[in-house]
Amino acid sequence: MITDPATDVFEQHRPVLMGVAYRMLGRVTDAEDVVQDAWLRWSAADRDEVRDTRAYLVRITTRVALDRLRRIRARNEAYVGCWLPEPYAAEHAGLVPDSAEGALLAESASLAVLVLLESLSPLERAVFVLREAFGYPYGEIAAILDRAEPAVRQLAARARRHVDERRPRYDVDPGRRRELTERLLAAAREGDLDGLVQLLAPDARLVGDGGGKSRAPLRVLETADRIGRFLVGAARKSPPGRSVRLVELNGAPAALYLCDGTPDAVLQVDVVDGRVQTVHLIRNPDKLRSLTGL
Repeated sequence: MITDPATDVFEQHRPVLMGVAYRMLGRVTDAEDVVQDAWLRWSAADRDEVRDTRAYLVRITTRVALDRLRRIRARNEAYVGCWLPEPYAAEHAGLVPDSAEGALLAESASLAVLVLLESLSPLERAVFVLREAFGYPYGEIAAILDRAEPAVRQLAARARRHVDERRPRYDVDPGRRRELTERLLAAAREGDLDGLVQLLAPDARLVGDGGGKSRAPLRVLETADRIGRFLVGAARKSPPGRSVRLVELNGAPAALYLCDGTPDAVLQVDVVDGRVQTVHLIRNPDKLRSLTGL
């Protein structure tokens, strides 16, 4: 079997490229398009002139992702309801949760952090992803973005300060999150409103994303009582043939709802002080396609 060296080299770096693109864009399809564009540029490049293949490919991917991110921002201004990132299976997007750097990479691709990154400028987001998630030195980031190193340091400081000021101190223990997810699902299924309220923090929030294509709250639901009533009502209206299973998405446990085998919704919780602080509910079918077959 004849192999193409250019393809072999690119495939070796694909997980990192996908990881950068996904954290930049928060959408699987857009990230895959960016990586495909990077491949086309790599296949047409004079590779004999490339001294550091990984740096070259990351530079191409980051720049293409920046251009796409600016276009997505304009598209999202007309988005119906709340926007959430597209969930991604743990073995993808460069999460590598069993590596020494896995915890940092997993957090940088969590739904909570990706939502925060939406409030950064495109350049701030690129610097944050390259520096905080992948540990690139400032000098290399400056070369990737074609910016002066002092300017990159300023962008990094602004981005880190913005994220740190708004990042909730979630309990990231996967066992605890899985347990609370299971208890939340059971209480909703049994119509146990009091049990749900006990699992939820008093100031809990539920953020739903239907994208105008599936039923989901158009605004953030607040307080344990309102969220509990919503979850009980949704469970009662569950259609025949709907099932749920626990999977790992974005480095954390999540409930994947299936209707006749087709992904219908994803529910993932964030935990603070042993209680559910945030419920993310994704029902936009465009954001569930990559989960088919899980």
